[in-house]
Amino acid sequence: MQVSAVRRDRASSQSPEWRGRVTLLPAEGVCLNEEEAMPDTVRRVHYFSTSVPDKPGQTFKVLASLVSSGVNLLACSGTSRGRRAQIDVVPDDTRRFAAAAKKAGLDFSEKRSGFLIQGDDRPGALADNLKVLADAGINVAAVDGLSAGSGRWGAIVWVADEDVRRAGSLLRAQAK
Repeated sequence: MQVSAVRRDRASSQSPEWRGRVTLLPAEGVCLNEEEAMPDTVRRVHYFSTSVPDKPGQTFKVLASLVSSGVNLLACSGTSRGRRAQIDVVPDDTRRFAAAAKKAGLDFSEKRSGFLIQGDDRPGALADNLKVLADAGINVAAVDGLSAGSGRWGAIVWVADEDVRRAGSLLRAQAK
């Protein structure tokens, strides 16, 4: 989709179901049906990391400890680092996550804050959101994006700590 403008929905930002939404206005001559016109949702997220022995079942033990405490993860990744494995998680609720990790004796450290962006899948969905940050001179440190299936997409956009507040404002991020 070609975009002619980005409108931040300020007037409707008082309503919880609309807070943090951005509407992408189509270029002239591009018709959108009602489904395609739904704005993306943006919320601030936090990423935590831990290291475990690089052996079968270690990641499962960590995740099972979190799940047994009712922790929902928005994202999880892992990679080998020599004889260790690094596990990175993005919890839905950071307070619940911190309490569960402490109770289970897991040593996670907070690494950075970013923004989870979700919406209806369309060509340029991620690029449209990155343009908002680029136009404001905010450098994106990393991006993790993918199709969520059923016509949906999602990405986590990571920015430098000093840019988190301004990026959140530009993207109209929701607080959880």
